[in-house]
Amino acid sequence: MKVHEYQARELLSQFGIPVPPGIVAENPADAARAFEELQSRYRAKLAVVKAQVHAGGRGKGGGVKLVKSADEARRVAYVMLSKPLVTPQTGPKGVQVTKVLVAAGVDIAKEYYLGMAVDRATGYPTMIASSEGGVDIEHVAATQPQAIIREPVSPVTGLLPFQARKVAYRMGFRGQQVRAAGKIMHQLSDLFLKTDASLAEINPLVVTKPTEENPDGLVIAIDAKVNFDDNALGRQNEVSAMGDPLEEDPAELRAKRFGLSFIKLDGNIGCLVNGAGLAMATMDLIKLHGGMPANFLDVGGSASEEAVTEAFRIVLDDPKVKGVLVNIFGGIMKCDTIAAAIIGAAREVGFKVPLVVRLEGTNVEQARRMLEKARKDIKALQIATDLTDAAVKITSAVKGRGTKRAGKTSSRGKTIASSRSVRRPAAKSRSTGRSKKRLTAGKR
Repeated sequence: MKVHEYQARELLSQFGIPVPPGIVAENPADAARAFEELQSRYRAKLAVVKAQVHAGGRGKGGGVKLVKSADEARRVAYVMLSKPLVTPQTGPKGVQVTKVLVAAGVDIAKEYYLGMAVDRATGYPTMIASSEGGVDIEHVAATQPQAIIREPVSPVTGLLPFQARKVAYRMGFRGQQVRAAGKIMHQLSDLFLKTDASLAEINPLVVTKPTEENPDGLVIAIDAKVNFDDNALGRQNEVSAMGDPLEEDPAELRAKRFGLSFIKLDGNIGCLVNGAGLAMATMDLIKLHGGMPANFLDVGGSASEEAVTEAFRIVLDDPKVKGVLVNIFGGIMKCDTIAAAIIGAAREVGFKVPLVVRLEGTNVEQARRMLEKARKDIKALQIATDLTDAAVKITSAVKGRGTKRAGKTSSRGKTIASSRSVRRPAAKSRSTGRSKKRLTAGKR
């Protein structure tokens, strides 16, 4: 689960990490008043207006602006709130901004990166740090791997004092900065472990310019991002309450309510599978045979008939879906439960697109008998012998529907392919290759 930056900053403050004051505004007038309050209470000479969305790269999309007056804060907030924000992480449609953070400006001398995550190679919580802050840490890791510092953190003891000092010196902190940075590292480690976070990062962590009062400058966090393990939200009530449904895909929210793992993709073949690994293999085979998956959907091992029926509703509610592939290897999940859900979904929702089903495992013979009996009522149903057969059947069925729509009818009533549809297979072949690479490399 993701939270907004202003919520992440509140968590940092709760764990004792210093952050500049900031005020959330939901309209331009509130943004102007927020600037005036920062000016009067904290003597802020300037402020930063930040769009609050669950996406990175806001600065590149115009979602972070420096302002020097209340009137300027009002104008900037009006622009941010009046149209979708497009960033490298939102896609071309962007996301709607419903609130902005107006934060006091900071006189920065140096920027750093500090974060906590689980190292997938070791399975250990790990502190990640760099003296190259304020930029994409992924870019730094790719171009300057020597600039990335990694320090394993025990989930029992947390970050130890000697580890914090070692990381602080390697990052280039000096004098009083070492003590301040080490304290922030301890606090960030505590936040990560105690809230069941999957990611907690400060980017940038900054040192302010020296003053008479603070000759070494202050070490403070001016931007934060925290993600949480969904599986731990049951014991993290305060964290769970921070979720913003407006930032979630409605279909993914529906799936969560029924205990389903659903991620919407850009293709046109809906997938309903049990097990994340089998779901990924299913999508790979669809792409191998020239198709594009419309979603990742894992019904798990203990989903009820009601939950599986809802899964069909979610998949079929997507207007881009032109076919559905069901791939179940029954272990805990029984094949007859899936078969009953398919029959129930056919009655309640109806299958107006091709449906290919491949079943193996517990109660598979009973499930096959149920589906064979129902085939006269479910005209779109095809039963596959194995996964490859299923992938071939569904991609062929979807391509066949596309060919019919793309054709033209002659005066004799015969369908003749247009010149555009004749050229289409070659273009599709090229795009399929590129898409396959993206799926292999992508996180989702």
